[in-house]
Amino acid sequence: MKSAVETLNPTRVRLSIEVPFEELKDSLDAAYKKINQQVTVKGFRKGKIPARVIDQRFGRGAVLEEAVNDALPKFYTEAVNEAEIDVLGQPEVDITELKDGETLNFTAEVDVRPAIEIPDYSGIEVEVDAVEVTDEDIEKSVEQLRERFASTSPVERAAEDGDVVTIDLEAKVDGEVLEDGVASGVSYTIGSGELLDGIDDAVKGLEAGGEATFTSELKGGSAAGKEAEVTVKVTQVAARELPALDDEFAQLASEFDTLDELKADSRKRLENMKQYDQATQAQERVLEKLLELVEVPVPEKLLEDEINTRKHNLEHHQLGQMGLDLEKYLEIQGKTAEEFDTETKDAAVKGIKTQFVLDELVKREKLNVNQEELTEHLMRRAASSGMSPDQFAQAVVEGGQVPLLVGEVARGKALAVVVEAATVKDTNGEVIDLDDDEDETAETVEASSEETPAEAEDKTEA
Repeated sequence: MKSAVETLNPTRVRLSIEVPFEELKDSLDAAYKKINQQVTVKGFRKGKIPARVIDQRFGRGAVLEEAVNDALPKFYTEAVNEAEIDVLGQPEVDITELKDGETLNFTAEVDVRPAIEIPDYSGIEVEVDAVEVTDEDIEKSVEQLRERFASTSPVERAAEDGDVVTIDLEAKVDGEVLEDGVASGVSYTIGSGELLDGIDDAVKGLEAGGEATFTSELKGGSAAGKEAEVTVKVTQVAARELPALDDEFAQLASEFDTLDELKADSRKRLENMKQYDQATQAQERVLEKLLELVEVPVPEKLLEDEINTRKHNLEHHQLGQMGLDLEKYLEIQGKTAEEFDTETKDAAVKGIKTQFVLDELVKREKLNVNQEELTEHLMRRAASSGMSPDQFAQAVVEGGQVPLLVGEVARGKALAVVVEAATVKDTNGEVIDLDDDEDETAETVEASSEETPAEAEDKTEA
């Protein structure tokens, strides 16, 4: 076999492959054997039909077609390996010449990972929010905890803001009561915004036994997005009573003996959260700066597949679970279809570029992923997916996704290298010394690219 590579553009090549006919022998033998098992000819036992009889009865062309279909992947793979190119996706194959007994010539056009030059990134500088926890933040945190320990007691008066009312609901669309539009004994805190728009104004001022009707757009169910006439009946009004802010509350709500100790712990937790947010912000901004430094050609077919995959996942998975279609989603977001398409394309381009650049850094820095790092990453991904580590690991192995997880961890380590070399200052001008946490950087990489689904599928097929 002989092959040659022609570069069509920075992300696409054409392989021209010439195969001497004798190298098709194994595929021809396999083709005759396969046809033998599929057909019957009177006078011959199944599987024992001579090749010349198959040629006469079914045509030599059918045998050649079967043999070529069997041989093409093998010769294509040999040519790719020989040329040492990193292909993306499936090739477009064109058989240019097939002469029985002489030669097989074909071409294969395929997208390839572009060559990327990573410049010196040590001069990257970014600014992040300073870690500042105010007394107001502490009070808000303690107040939220206090809300969790609030008690309620029925009152004989009109409902007010903050009261907990027990209500019955009935929703009609076009005068018809919806099958899933009736609910009884629903507990609702006035002002929480957890139910329908307009319900707060409807129930405020009502006593137990009071009833009101209002119009609202349904957020879910069979008539999601439609205007409905909603009747609400209050069956009970209860006042919420918050516990006193004292040492007794601290003992009730935490492991601490005093309110001062509880507040000190709240301050520490909020500082840790803001430090985590600061680190994530630094990683995102360093990544943005890095991508600005590197020229990254994006394969058109890969980009098209990635855009389609993102749209499909949004429409058929995320929006479907919320009972919305794309049109309604765009209306809620206040976006036009053109704006949505632009944003989706920009996100897809960024995801592909992120992956290409960080993969190149992984190679350049010779970064490896050990078993402990992979296990830690798997545990974190399992937690975010709502699955147990064992279930998640089984799904990953059965789906052949282990290499994708390894890639996520490796890219996280690559980004950590860049972050470590960058200068990060907060808004107060203080230089921030970030811990080298690859798992956090892996999360940042996932948010930016998540091994782009289209490419992940291509790699799995390859």
